[in-house]
Amino acid sequence: MKKSIMFLTVAAGLLLAVSTSRLLAVDAASKEVTITGSMVCGKCTLHETKTCQNVIQVSKDGKTVNYYLTKNDVSDAMHGDVCHGDSKQVTATGTVTETDGKEVLTVTKLEAAK
Repeated sequence: MKKSIMFLTVAAGLLLAVSTSRLLAVDAASKEVTITGSMVCGKCTLHETKTCQNVIQVSKDGKTVNYYLTKNDVSDAMHGDVCHGDSKQVTATGTVTETDGKEVLTVTKLEAAK
């Protein structure tokens, strides 16, 4: 009986440690950022995506960094402004992750740059 209680206590402690470390890693990776740049269509302008997708181009250290916006209501609301070759200066707030070597931004706020 004592061995069973000891085993369950150790297992619960390990489970808690693993879940806490995963939560900390997710929080560090999903820190909210605000960027300002030129929004274009990834398909119509950049010819890099198979379907229309908003991309914000930002200049960092003399290089252009492309932030591919995930499709959601916030990013889709401004797509008509940039589709078919147009661009628009915008300020976006959201979380950035890296997928397949690309910066992917999940926007929570997107507005014309001031």
